[in-house]
Amino acid sequence: MIMIKYIIQSIISLAIISHATSYAQTNPIDLDKSPMDMSYFPINYPIQKIQGKGGAAPIARLIYSRPQKKGRIIFGGELVKYNEVWRLGANEATEIEFYQSIKIGGKKISKGRYTLYCIPTPTTWTLIVNKETDAWGAFNYNIKKDVLRVDLPVQTQTDNVEALTMYFESVTGGANLIMLWDNVKVILPINV
Repeated sequence: MIMIKYIIQSIISLAIISHATSYAQTNPIDLDKSPMDMSYFPINYPIQKIQGKGGAAPIARLIYSRPQKKGRIIFGGELVKYNEVWRLGANEATEIEFYQSIKIGGKKISKGRYTLYCIPTPTTWTLIVNKETDAWGAFNYNIKKDVLRVDLPVQTQTDNVEALTMYFESVTGGANLIMLWDNVKVILPINV
């Protein structure tokens, strides 16, 4: 009798797990609305490493979540307010890791992992490098843990970008971190 009860419970458990897995795979509405993304500098570092061409460690890695525009007013509205600290993405605050010391705005940033925050205005983004990591949003942002603040000009684009997009662009002497969303483009120069 105990064995039959155990078998029935096992069958019911497997059916529930199977249904939940099938439902999640066929109902995209249950997928993360702001999927996580990662960008490396050098740009193709993971591919080069797999192919045995990676050489030294990367210089930087960015991890962020990509919220979608979905017809909403992004900047200055309810989504990203002007003159308030923003997590520079969605979900967890955006994190950047430097595998060696770099310079931003002429200031040395030591090797390590940091959180990026932003205070947007219509014409300027104040980008913040903060030593607090593993933060959800900007709810517990602590100005005392800022390592650097740098003002970056906002460029207005004719094309709208649906999902927040950030990537590194190789330039002489380092990289630019390109940040695009809606009709806004901001560039953070990083010197190696």
